[in-house]
Amino acid sequence: MLKIIIQNLFQKEIISLAGVCKVIDLIHENHIDWMHACGKKGRCTTCKIIVLDGMDNLSPLTDREEYFKGIDRLTNHERLSCQAKLVKGEILIRVAEENKFSHMVYSE
Repeated sequence: MLKIIIQNLFQKEIISLAGVCKVIDLIHENHIDWMHACGKKGRCTTCKIIVLDGMDNLSPLTDREEYFKGIDRLTNHERLSCQAKLVKGEILIRVAEENKFSHMVYSE
């Protein structure tokens, strides 16, 4: 079982019985609006997640994520949801402040 908890969306829990999946796909399959300006291709950082717990449950960094870390667009606690795959267990994440949608209500 895979599980995502989105802290600043009122502790929203996403549970999946599927195998390894990209984080953004699990989020979208559960009808949660999540920014992805480049169409989930790893060309921007609008889909980034802040990982509060469970980083070791994600796939290794992709080349695109390494690139964005190298130019200081991703920190050690951030991943691109279109690149990172949840491979086991659960993760606790937050929506980055700069990537929040104005039409959604967030908790803190």
